Amino acid sequence: MDISRRSLLKAVVAGAGTAATALVPVEALADTAAHDETVGMLYDSTKCVGCKACMSACNEANNITPDTASSDGRAAMPIDLNEHALNIIKVFNDPESQAHAYVKRQCMHCVDPACVSACMIGAMHKLPNGVVAYDASRCVGCRYCEMGCPFNVPKFEWSKAIPKIVKCQLCNDRTAKGQLPACVEVCPPKAVIYGKRAELLEEAHRRIKEHPERYLPKVYGEHEAGGTQVLYLAGVDFVKLGLPDYGDQPVPEGVHKVQHTLYRGFALPLTMYAVLLGLTWRNRAKQHEQSSEEEKP
Repeated sequence: MDISRRSLLKAVVAGAGTAATALVPVEALADTAAHDETVGMLYDSTKCVGCKACMSACNEANNITPDTASSDGRAAMPIDLNEHALNIIKVFNDPESQAHAYVKRQCMHCVDPACVSACMIGAMHKLPNGVVAYDASRCVGCRYCEMGCPFNVPKFEWSKAIPKIVKCQLCNDRTAKGQLPACVEVCPPKAVIYGKRAELLEEAHRRIKEHPERYLPKVYGEHEAGGTQVLYLAGVDFVKLGLPDYGDQPVPEGVHKVQHTLYRGFALPLTMYAVLLGLTWRNRAKQHEQSSEEEKP
């Protein structure tokens, strides 16, 4: 059956529109400002004994096989965050002063998260309590969240045939039931505590005021990169502990709006695909017409 170029292009565009509406739409962007219900964790490096009970509890709570690659399968000894380690304890040693300190690393749950801004269709998103969560059903595997995160947190499951992005989600399944995050629950010296961000900041400043000889006069995460919901106290320079100094500026809100408007419902990529398909058909039709003309006697 003969079909005109215009008819085919209309049909393709209409089909793309139908497919776009069938996709799950991205919700309106949540207000990124911290509010009274924003939750988080406060990690006190001076209290941590480096027992790594939090790492084992995290793996168990998330059904993750421990990373034993660096120990030939004898023990869980991840070098850094990876698909088998969403939470890790690192140690800083100063060879000159002989001082050492521990630091806990996991998702920072930024107030204005770069990973959410980078995610095309909302696989990375903020919950009402501020937790940065991940929806695998929406993920297209672009790994923009990995590239966008200033703290190098999201990791890709390279070892799996159907991979996902993995990262700490602050045990939102446990906290929804009134439980504590697994790492908080098992910490023997209570080096990490969970609660509302505003209350954690009050507690952090109280500790600094009561023991100025123990702490640096700063709460890391109060303002860094626009603020994070995982906060830190330490007696050692935060940069030496691997916590970068990014200043106080968050990811611009304009990035969120532009990115999510362009990819809402995946309409733009589908429309572009439809146009390219139409152009391909047109070029092939022209080639067919030229070939027919050349074959005429």
